[in-house]
Amino acid sequence: MAIASKGSRRIVVDGQAYRWAVRPRPTYAQGLGAALTFAVQQVGAGEGQILHVVAAAARPDHWLGEPVTTIAPAQVAAAIRLGLEAGWAPAAPGSAFELRLPAQ
Repeated sequence: MAIASKGSRRIVVDGQAYRWAVRPRPTYAQGLGAALTFAVQQVGAGEGQILHVVAAAARPDHWLGEPVTTIAPAQVAAAIRLGLEAGWAPAAPGSAFELRLPAQ
């Protein structure tokens, strides 16, 4: 499944273009303080593997007073590099590759 252009952002990391997106609204679990997640896909990979990144803190729009995080392009670029080092193959078909970011 491809990431839609609408609602996603483009980023270039080490000469390769990717698209990344955060859900527009939290899931019920995320509303209760579960970790913020975002998805990354290589541009032009078609049905390539998606990188599913799980941050170490909750979304800023959750309903409880848990510590929160926001995602900036520099963090997305770092997650892409970590995913590639961990074995993510963005051009290969397959199920999503999950990457859990360490707490900072």
